[in-house]
Amino acid sequence: VQLQACGGGLVQAGGSLRLSCAASGRTFSSRAMGWFRQAPGKEREFVAAISRRGITYYADSLKGRFTISRDNAKNTVYLQMNSLKPEDTAVYYCAAADPYSGSYYNTENEYNYWGQGTQVTVSS
Repeated sequence: VQLQACGGGLVQAGGSLRLSCAASGRTFSSRAMGWFRQAPGKEREFVAAISRRGITYYADSLKGRFTISRDNAKNTVYLQMNSLKPEDTAVYYCAAADPYSGSYYNTENEYNYWGQGTQVTVSS
């Protein structure tokens, strides 16, 4: 499966962005999907995930500001980011798990397919 993320950009603190990640193939609805991010000089970290059944998971520090959703008809997963802060600046990656798999959605090892990343920059 190929993943294409988009929607990043430059936004002022307090603003919002919505990232999209389109997946190829016919197995999207059977896959858990996740978003991760990597800030300069830091390790990649979990942001949010959504199971194939639509159950959502979030990094504790991001709950209430970020919302993950999916549209299986469009093979797309979204990340709505509100009240953005300068510390949210990072490259954001979407990821897909194997079909009908997944339990530890907040770990990179759960995902075998990764998008190319989209840059989000939040200015103060």
